[in-house]
Amino acid sequence: MSELRTAHTSELDSATLGATRALLDVVFDDYFSDDDWEHALGGVHVLVWEGDELIGHASVVQRRLLHGGSALRCGYVEAVGVRANRRRRGHGSAIMEAVERVVHGAYLLGALVASGEGAAFYAARGWQRWRGPTSTLTPTGIERTQEHDGEIYVLPVAAPLDLSGELTCDWRDGDVW
Repeated sequence: MSELRTAHTSELDSATLGATRALLDVVFDDYFSDDDWEHALGGVHVLVWEGDELIGHASVVQRRLLHGGSALRCGYVEAVGVRANRRRRGHGSAIMEAVERVVHGAYLLGALVASGEGAAFYAARGWQRWRGPTSTLTPTGIERTQEHDGEIYVLPVAAPLDLSGELTCDWRDGDVW
């Protein structure tokens, strides 16, 4: 039997944080960088446990996205993953249901980068592919991020969105989206 828990980063002890990082290293085949880990911290974590084993995770962190002349408070979804041998059992859906509750309760929109295999999963849940150009606000100005065009998915909550308009994310080290 699995148990889903939500907690802010500040509420997680070092053992839980260590188990989370280890899970994400496995889920992402050691392609999960220190920057990726940093991006996943400071918000609300959704954790799925089977007994003492962590089998799934996602986090929602606050970011600012620029769109339509406004800086929108966004619940940005990071580090979504389920252990390979536990997939296709509803854990991902349970994780995203909790993530979406957080987004709907605290943000003007949700956003995430979807992998090729994850895009259909998010779309089926009501996340919408951003069709317009993407950019990031760097220390030296706005720079296009066309390599991410078509990978960004948003969950509208309260902000008016033109999915074909420009969307600009705040700057951070590592992958900006």
